[in-house]
Amino acid sequence: MAKLSSQGDMRLQSNTFKKYIGSVQKGRTTRCEAGSFQVIAMELTIFILRLAIYILAFPMYLLNFLGLWSWICKKWFPYFLVRFTVMYNEQMASKKQELFSNLQEFAGPSGKLSLLEVGCGTGANFRFYPPGCRVTCIDPNPNFEKFLIKSIAENRHLQFERFVVAAGENMHQVADGSVDVVVCTLVLCSVKNQEQILREVCRVLRPGGAFYFMEHVAAERSTWNSFWQQVLDPAWHLLFDGCNLTRESWKALERASFSKLKLQHIQAPLSWELLPMDPQVMCPEHAQMNQACNHRGNLS
Repeated sequence: MAKLSSQGDMRLQSNTFKKYIGSVQKGRTTRCEAGSFQVIAMELTIFILRLAIYILAFPMYLLNFLGLWSWICKKWFPYFLVRFTVMYNEQMASKKQELFSNLQEFAGPSGKLSLLEVGCGTGANFRFYPPGCRVTCIDPNPNFEKFLIKSIAENRHLQFERFVVAAGENMHQVADGSVDVVVCTLVLCSVKNQEQILREVCRVLRPGGAFYFMEHVAAERSTWNSFWQQVLDPAWHLLFDGCNLTRESWKALERASFSKLKLQHIQAPLSWELLPMDPQVMCPEHAQMNQACNHRGNLS
């Protein structure tokens, strides 16, 4: 009898164990189904909100279809950027000061730093550059020139060389190995070819020169920042002169084969008005970022 009782207990325990396993598997399936439903619901919500934005922005898309929007955007964008720069520099001043704190270390034998700023805009970074710095500016939008002249007048500590109207992907006006430092901030989000612009950066840098950047990038998935980036990105790209909210620019930099790369992801201390554009900023480790090119053509 004891043996039978033991076998009965074993069967009971076995049945209980099977039920337990079954309930666990069912629970996992339920959680997976819930997760899949949430993803589908999120994608559907993004689609609906994008559709609403497309409808509201229809006049802009119509002008773009007619080939008129690009001209209008390049005219008004500098005026927007003047106002935006004031707000951005107020909230990011400490980050920029740390970023550019060691620029002078890359000055050539003459002691004067030769700096090329790609996508210079209105000259928002000028006040952070060291005294005596020789600055050359490149931007594809010629309408920035009058704002640059005003910025130069307000930053007498700099020596302004020239303003070149060109895209960063093709800077043939700048000689090989002719500058100590290249700077770009909030630029890689809007260029057509990140790999090409990085090749050009390394070409114009002298051996041992440095590239400084600060960029807004795609937010971490499954966050509200990422959600709104995905919703706004198509219209944002058109409205703000090619700016992309969802670019993972750090990947292009990691692939670029600089001899040294220091990179840090930070949460920008920006107000709510700026959050959709700048949920996460890339800036250098220890608040300074540089990539030294041992030789020209390092990126080929």
